[in-house]
Amino acid sequence: MEMTVTTNAIEITLDNFQQIIIEESKTKPVLVDFWAEQVPESLDLKAKLGFGLQGLEAHILYVTVDCQTQQQIAQQFGIQGLPTAILVKDGQPLDGLTGPQSDDQINEFLAKHLPKKEELLLAQAQQLLADNNVNDAFTVISNAYQLDSERADIKLVLSDVYLQTGKTSEAESLLATILMVDQDSYYQALIAKLELAIQAADSPEIKALEAQLVSDTDNVELQHQLVAQYSQVNRHEEALNLLFRLMQKDSGDAVSKSLYLDVLKSLPDGDPLANKYRRKLYTLMY
Repeated sequence: MEMTVTTNAIEITLDNFQQIIIEESKTKPVLVDFWAEQVPESLDLKAKLGFGLQGLEAHILYVTVDCQTQQQIAQQFGIQGLPTAILVKDGQPLDGLTGPQSDDQINEFLAKHLPKKEELLLAQAQQLLADNNVNDAFTVISNAYQLDSERADIKLVLSDVYLQTGKTSEAESLLATILMVDQDSYYQALIAKLELAIQAADSPEIKALEAQLVSDTDNVELQHQLVAQYSQVNRHEEALNLLFRLMQKDSGDAVSKSLYLDVLKSLPDGDPLANKYRRKLYTLMY
């Protein structure tokens, strides 16, 4: 299968050898891939490694050496045949590949020296949160949690996302599983956020509307006002449940349906609550 490689691999020459192979390898591993135009197998390995390392530059720096034009470098590494790739750390060979490699062999090799998938997802979710992209962070950290549901750092970020998306009860349950040894400053900050969220969830406006509805249960306008208040404090499930009951009573209630769709749109992609209430909507439509 032909691969499209967008990674801009650095070509090693005598001019940049010291900086890349010696200095850069002190901060992260450098994978040095030796190739030559007249050796097709080396071109195949080059394509596979370039493809496999796309987006992973923060963890492994991928560089190449053209053995036709950089024979001195190849000799310095003691290269006797192609294809060959050598992983260098702190200026010293750490691991390597020689001979033609299958996709599985390459994946196995890279997996030994790359962070686990859940670690990459965790880092991605943390960056998304830093960029205030909570919806995408929800999807990413949920995937990390599925891969490892015991790691405290993953649970803390997921709890943070839960709090920012109004899933107070889920955050409370997850934070309760954090062991004392992992209750760092991030944990303490989340506990403080949780307490504020619980207080906000029962605002005076919500309590007043709920009290009015006790004596005026069929007042649709009051229910719409309560839905708006629920949505402001991220009590999305209660808002959706209230709107769903209204649509059950009156299938032509366009206002309730519009509010229902607005609440669904406010939820992150992949949110189980959104999926649940989309399915409930389909039961009314079909």
